[in-house]
Amino acid sequence: MARTAPHRVRDVIAVGRPAFWVVSIVPYYVGILLATRELIPPLEEWPRLIVGAVVMGPLVWLAVLAVNDAYDLPSDRLNPRKAKSPLLDGRITLRAAKRLAFAAAVAAVGISLHVGIVFALGVLLAVLLGYAYSVPPVRLKTRAGFDVAVNALALGAFGPLAGWAAINPDLSDFPWLMGLQGTLAAIGLYLPTTLADLEADRAAGYQTIAVRYGARTTYRLGYGAWIAAAALSVILAATDTIIPRSMLVLEVVMVPVLVVAYGKLIGPRQSFKGIIVLASLFLFPCATFALTYTGVL
Repeated sequence: MARTAPHRVRDVIAVGRPAFWVVSIVPYYVGILLATRELIPPLEEWPRLIVGAVVMGPLVWLAVLAVNDAYDLPSDRLNPRKAKSPLLDGRITLRAAKRLAFAAAVAAVGISLHVGIVFALGVLLAVLLGYAYSVPPVRLKTRAGFDVAVNALALGAFGPLAGWAAINPDLSDFPWLMGLQGTLAAIGLYLPTTLADLEADRAAGYQTIAVRYGARTTYRLGYGAWIAAAALSVILAATDTIIPRSMLVLEVVMVPVLVVAYGKLIGPRQSFKGIIVLASLFLFPCATFALTYTGVL
């Protein structure tokens, strides 16, 4: 049956995974907050920042996920979680997925120039890393350790850097310790996703970190990164470095909660439900930081 235009649009959106957009838009907003020290950025900055959000959310994700789906078909066919993928049921062809990825990548880089040259260079780097992650012969997804590094740096450091660059192209004053803290937290949240896909990736012969080192070791690495991120937030608050010292009591209370929650919600046999709940819990201290950093609290 021929696909109508609305159906094709829904298929394209499905490839772009709207649920993932917030994963990059929230760190992007954090970067804006760090650069402006304002909960709501100045009104005159909104047009450019909204363009940046469109690039960081729909366009970049569509570019990297479409190309990832195109080259992950062998494992996706073995993965029940991917059963409704538009590529698996024929709603989008393999050739169309590759064209879609390329078009989204070009659009992301081109539109990002309206935000700024430094921002655009960062978007170009993100797109290139997305291709390097998925496309042979580089295919970093199948190189244990590189799969984690690409995703953790993209989510934990690149997102805030992009938000900062959208306001201030001079990156020399960027609070790099926040990038480190975000990267550690991203490692803690990303590694469980490799456990969720472990059996499918193993059957397809993909040497992800979970396949190479096993579920238990991968889980422990994620837990260790999560604890390190939590501990760093306490140190930053105690020293009044980026995180205001007034948040120290909250950090001391929330860190054990987050550490225990990881142990309860995340395990060697992982589903995405636990990851979502943990990430939602992590938003509470993040929101408090935003209110405190900007002087609302």
